Amino acid sequence: QVQLVESGGGLVQPGGSLRLSCAASGSIFSINYMGWYRQAPGKRRELVAHIRSGGTTNYADSVKGRFTISRDNAKNTVYLQMSSLKPEDTAVYYCAVGTRSTWSADYWGQGTQVIVSS
Repeated sequence: QVQLVESGGGLVQPGGSLRLSCAASGSIFSINYMGWYRQAPGKRRELVAHIRSGGTTNYADSVKGRFTISRDNAKNTVYLQMSSLKPEDTAVYYCAVGTRSTWSADYWGQGTQVIVSS
């Protein structure tokens, strides 16, 4: 089992920045991928970005050029640096990790709220 704890959400003005963090504990040796999803009110949960243990990244088109995912394997932590935030980025952001050779969200965090509003 892997436990995930997110932090860093909050209220930010349009054009602003936030950094989300997610710390993993438990069976961390099994983790290959780490990533972020988000779910806006009334919408389906969508993949934002993921990063493989070797550093390969993948982003949703809607966040390319604005968000950066990174990870610190020594700290078992994944980050999501969000810049040029838009109101449509408002959502609950969920950390997820995958243990397989291809991306899959095997474990989930509890979510952290991000609100982009003036």
